Amino acid sequence: MPITSQNLVRHELIGLPIVVVKSTNPDQKGLKGIVVDESYNTLTIESNKTEKVIVKKTSIFVFTLPDGKKVQVDGNVLISRPEDRIKKKLPKW
Repeated sequence: MPITSQNLVRHELIGLPIVVVKSTNPDQKGLKGIVVDESYNTLTIESNKTEKVIVKKTSIFVFTLPDGKKVQVDGNVLISRPEDRIKKKLPKW
């Protein structure tokens, strides 16, 4: 099943380009890179050959899908282990 804006949160995020558009940490706002790891509460982004850990709960992200479409996702929707997000009933955004 291809990744679309409707099913993005049910897919693997690792490897997707990402931009942090809002964060409670001002140093993280505007951070761009590729998602290289994900845990229950965080995303690890590789940016300029360094890795930054971003807290999901306090951030809003824009992911770029393989077809070039950009999708904004509230980090609160992503809080859970990646394998458990598939099972959760998620709200539409």
